[in-house]
Amino acid sequence: MASLTIRRLAGSRAWNSPLARPLTRNMASAPARRRAIETIPSTPIKILRTVDALRMWRRPQLLDHRIVSLVPTMGALHEGHLSLIRAAARESHHVVVSIYLNPAQFGIKEDLASYPVTWDVDCKILAALDRELADDGGNLGRISAVFAPTTGEMYPSGFPGQEVDSKGSFVVMTPVSELLEGRTRPTFFRGVATVCMKLFNIVQPEKVYFGQKDVQQTVVIRKMVRDFMLPIDVVVGQTSREPDGLALSSRNVYLGERRRKVATVLSRALQAAEKQYLSGVLDRESVLAAANSVAADTLNEQMALSPAQRVRYEVDYISLADPSTMEEITEIDPVVGGILSGAIKMLPVESPQPGEDLGHSGGPAVRLIDNIILKPSA
Repeated sequence: MASLTIRRLAGSRAWNSPLARPLTRNMASAPARRRAIETIPSTPIKILRTVDALRMWRRPQLLDHRIVSLVPTMGALHEGHLSLIRAAARESHHVVVSIYLNPAQFGIKEDLASYPVTWDVDCKILAALDRELADDGGNLGRISAVFAPTTGEMYPSGFPGQEVDSKGSFVVMTPVSELLEGRTRPTFFRGVATVCMKLFNIVQPEKVYFGQKDVQQTVVIRKMVRDFMLPIDVVVGQTSREPDGLALSSRNVYLGERRRKVATVLSRALQAAEKQYLSGVLDRESVLAAANSVAADTLNEQMALSPAQRVRYEVDYISLADPSTMEEITEIDPVVGGILSGAIKMLPVESPQPGEDLGHSGGPAVRLIDNIILKPSA
């Protein structure tokens, strides 16, 4: 893991970085660079593709004491991302949205090659959202820039690879990154923490915004910010859902019509467990039994159907964990609460029918995650 040294400037949240030091570039070419800045069509939103370009944009905001927030994404934007951007605009003068499909957080057998890449659509979505923010007088700021780097830009020493034993500069947060999602995806949180540290160093935001749907990720990021003493506020927005309760995810496009109807099984299972807690049940066995019953009963109903009708899935885990460590707990402390979370793998359609919508990229196996925060009751 790379060693980090971060200092606060007197009277400022800024870090000791190239942004806070005099520029040594040949400034004669600055007007030409400014004229060449790319924007999303019909908007003032800048598209910044290099670290240098981002830092040149960032420096005036630092000197003017403007609040800059970052909303990290991998693109394929949906309403969950937009809710985070809206929250950032209410509390910040400038919002930076990063769009970077980070290969380091995909395992070598995961869906990097088929992950939806929707740059043109994403730009249209951001343009429409920025017009909405401009018409809303309740916001402190708007979307100022999209940071869309290449992998070569983000990994200047070369991309270290996706294998578990890859060598390179990584940020590894243990033991939380080894639990739950980390057991099934051993390189995932290493990739997330590393790319977020890079983005935080590049953008140097006062606030960063993440969604609750990836709850273990938020625990990893908060721990990283705390342990490395980064001068950043981590803001977690509520999970955005479809009307039937399915958590919004860029990977939902893989589902297709048939699997989409059954994909609510995880949210329904977690809601059943939450109901136990709200009724006063605190022991792990009883709380999780309710969730496991919903998952098992739904699968049994599906397996009673013909291959032309049914949907198959595998439960990876259903967890009841401590909200600050993600370690499993045997009983919920009502003063602390807990986190119910789960993951299921929706298997490919067994017997596709003529003309059936199988989903993006032919409907491969898709992993869905969800969670519910059990709030303290005492």
